[in-house]
Amino acid sequence: MEYSRMISERMWNQPDKGELEAAREKTFIDDIVQKAHIEKELLSSLDGIKTAFDGGAGSGRFSILLAKKGIEVTHFDISQTMIDKAKETAKKEGVEDRITFVKGALEDLSAYKDRSFDLVMSFDSPISYTYPEQEKVIGQLIRICAKRIMISVSSRLGALPYLANPIQKNQFILDRDSDDPWVQWCIKSRQEMIDGFSFRLKDVLNTYETGLMCDAEETKAAYDRGEIPWSISYHFMPKEIENILKSNGVKNIKLAGPGAFARTIPNEILVKIMNDPMQKKDFLEFCHIYDSDPYVCGMGKDNLFARGDI
Repeated sequence: MEYSRMISERMWNQPDKGELEAAREKTFIDDIVQKAHIEKELLSSLDGIKTAFDGGAGSGRFSILLAKKGIEVTHFDISQTMIDKAKETAKKEGVEDRITFVKGALEDLSAYKDRSFDLVMSFDSPISYTYPEQEKVIGQLIRICAKRIMISVSSRLGALPYLANPIQKNQFILDRDSDDPWVQWCIKSRQEMIDGFSFRLKDVLNTYETGLMCDAEETKAAYDRGEIPWSISYHFMPKEIENILKSNGVKNIKLAGPGAFARTIPNEILVKIMNDPMQKKDFLEFCHIYDSDPYVCGMGKDNLFARGDI
């Protein structure tokens, strides 16, 4: 078994992961923007869709959305904690009978036959966490897809600014009084992160050339020491993901960079917009338009979004 899979299993199966991930849209504005973009794309693409596979479905944000539209969904995730949270929410929403919950890793989709699902989706970068098997995983997701595929992967161009901005997440805090531990860590560590920062050209060039922001060997060593490191994540270039999809027969490919527009706006203005329902609606509408422009698709806040037809 690859380290990436073992690390992901350890990280995503932490007891609090289900609750924390389910609450991200209440605590971080970049999550609101990204998920609003994906939701708009999904809801505009359901003609002829009766079955769906959600790979790395997490706490059920999109599998439950589709189940509420009458679609039969396979909710597939590496984390039992996430699955349990998704089951709880699905039951509250009255759609538990339309969702099949499966615990598994994206590296192994051998249980599914070719063209098993009308729609295959995988959002918020679980594909990137399968490094070094990310291209194989995309191929397998396409294999089981009959009509339409939608994925979002870690964006290399979008991630590079992190290496020059250690406090980038602070820009997107919606509620500074939130009890989310990540929110409070960002606030408390802000000055320390600034004081300890120095721009390292070598690190930036390494990420630009390899797609990796971490030292894979050190991450593996941390895992072996019993720690819970963040998953090794591979970051894609726009042309790279487009070529992978094309080489697997995907047509009508469309790329987008959710968050490209929002990352240009300071926190104070973003919070003001989010707290006004009309401004929020209009803002998210324009974000979708701006972030869908091919000239900015690589600068999405965290993810590079891609969709296409089989």
